[in-house]
Amino acid sequence: MIARYSRPELAALWDDGYRFELWLEIELAVCTAMERAGTVPAGTADRVRAAAAGKLDAKRILEIEATTRHDVIAFLTHVEQLAGEPARWLHLGMTSSDVLDTSLALQTVRALDRITTGMAGLGAALARRAREHARTPMIGRSHGIHAEPITAGLTFARWYAELERAAGRIARARQTIAVGKIAGAVGVYGNLDPKIEAEALATLKLQPETVATQIVARDRHAEVLGAIALLGTAIEQIALGVRHWQRTEVGEAEEGFGKGQKGSSAMPHKKNPILSENLCGLARLLRSYAQAGLENVALWHERDISHSSVERVVMPDATTLADFMVARATSLVDGLVIHPSRMRANLDRTGGLYFSEAILLALVRTGLPRQAAYEIVQRSALAAINEAAADGQVGARPGRFRELLGADPELTSRLDTTALDACFDLEHHLRHAPAIIERALGVTP
Repeated sequence: MIARYSRPELAALWDDGYRFELWLEIELAVCTAMERAGTVPAGTADRVRAAAAGKLDAKRILEIEATTRHDVIAFLTHVEQLAGEPARWLHLGMTSSDVLDTSLALQTVRALDRITTGMAGLGAALARRAREHARTPMIGRSHGIHAEPITAGLTFARWYAELERAAGRIARARQTIAVGKIAGAVGVYGNLDPKIEAEALATLKLQPETVATQIVARDRHAEVLGAIALLGTAIEQIALGVRHWQRTEVGEAEEGFGKGQKGSSAMPHKKNPILSENLCGLARLLRSYAQAGLENVALWHERDISHSSVERVVMPDATTLADFMVARATSLVDGLVIHPSRMRANLDRTGGLYFSEAILLALVRTGLPRQAAYEIVQRSALAAINEAAADGQVGARPGRFRELLGADPELTSRLDTTALDACFDLEHHLRHAPAIIERALGVTP
């Protein structure tokens, strides 16, 4: 992933130097297990560690690889140059994928742990905004059209709940990918012992692959990429909502705008939702990586290497990008400027039309068939909308919907003024919002 969309701590997990150190860690874990089994001279791992740990030269390994055209052989050659004779006991009975797949599991697990930590910060920011605006009324929309009132806090709580589900998937994917393999060519332990694998992997805090081939099964990696893609969509939900809020015609919230920040090279008045737009675009990349992961699952026989080139790109990129997106989304939510007065103004633009369902239900409760009640309410609502449109306005003139309903003899024969006024009660409509928010945040109301 390019530096623009990377954070150093996560990107470092995919650095060549770090990868080679993991390879040495794996080889030494196996060597130590073999020492205990009596198949390798005692003290071998300690001698190699003293000679090579912290002294690996990534540049030199890559130079050797340019000749060998095999990365693990290049690595082993370099370790032998550093450690001398004891290094001949490394990689005993192993195949390259034992090292590669086990190290990939370690890198992925550690990357997911960092992402999970970041998600906790994003969740805390969403929870704070949800409680802050638990009772801030705004219009809910369906199909982009005013529907019925909600609160701004409910939106933040919905985003929080989706993020929590994404976190659960990441946790499950972490467990799925925390699997290594020290089983040799085609995975039958022809020159190894399963006890060696179990001991070495336990040292690395990994489990053995259930039935290995020459590689660890790639549905595991696909699950990780799928979970990351869904994390991306959770972040995209937030970003898309902010983009709508910041539209000039809506104006209900906007991204924080720093001192000295510029919105347009041509138009000095512009403040654009650039963070949100960026996150929406990056979410598309995460979904593309998930597709690549699915394509990697089916391989020829006990393995081919068609998956390898893909994973060298998608595993570092997906985890690095997800980490970046979580951090950016956290900054977005923390810095978001909410405009409750604009939310209320938009809520009032339709002159109470959003109470149409409450009136419909009140009529039904009087014994009127639902469809007949629907027609009574709809004709007043459409009349109010059409009058406003004729005057060049959107929605309905304040109070006009209520006036038309009060002038409809078919309605007033069933609902008196008090009963009709009771239908226009915003507080009653939103009375459960705080409890819904606390339910989403994991607190029993």
